[in-house]
Amino acid sequence: MEIKIGTVLTLEPIPVMEQSERFHCKVVEHTERVIFIDYPVNSLTNKTAYLIDGSQFRVTFVQGENNSYAFNTEVIGRKMNNIPMIMLLLPPDDEIFKIQRREFVRVKTPVDVAVEFDHQYFQFVTIDISAGGLALKVESNVPFREGDVIKLTVVLPFTNGDIHYVQTKAFVVRILEKDGTRLASIQFVDTEDTDKQHILRFCFERQLIHHRNEQKIIQ
Repeated sequence: MEIKIGTVLTLEPIPVMEQSERFHCKVVEHTERVIFIDYPVNSLTNKTAYLIDGSQFRVTFVQGENNSYAFNTEVIGRKMNNIPMIMLLLPPDDEIFKIQRREFVRVKTPVDVAVEFDHQYFQFVTIDISAGGLALKVESNVPFREGDVIKLTVVLPFTNGDIHYVQTKAFVVRILEKDGTRLASIQFVDTEDTDKQHILRFCFERQLIHHRNEQKIIQ
């Protein structure tokens, strides 16, 4: 896809952490494989950042009708024109992902998930899930890290006995320790609309079940 000149980019160092620095910049020029940006500004300090060649970042930007996209990149050099510019590697179109909205309600429920990464397959169980992403309970030796792209197969068992399998690409947003448990926070990308509807339906059913159980306890 073509990223328009003037597009504002947000850069986060890889691996992406919860408290990662964020930098903002604009696209000044581009070729088929390179984006030229002005020198980025730290979003907290408002100071200009001087990025080191070879450093890696996750880039997010908005284009079109509030569509958000993301990709991983690397600083590959500098160019002096009318203004000093930094050169970022532009990946192929199939490595630029549309980000799902994050305002979906998360439901705490165990769901079986198969993860494919680097031609390896792993089985996990969710801590919670929404139509925008999920959290997995993982071991310390999982090979994927923050900023990696993985493939998921999510098993959704409905109360009527139906089972739906959602297959989607996803970003590993961060991996952290919480209450003695190692969690991977995962964000869906490029999920089919029909699959999002299935996840929404599943979350709604689980919310109803949780609500009924709470009512029984109160009674």
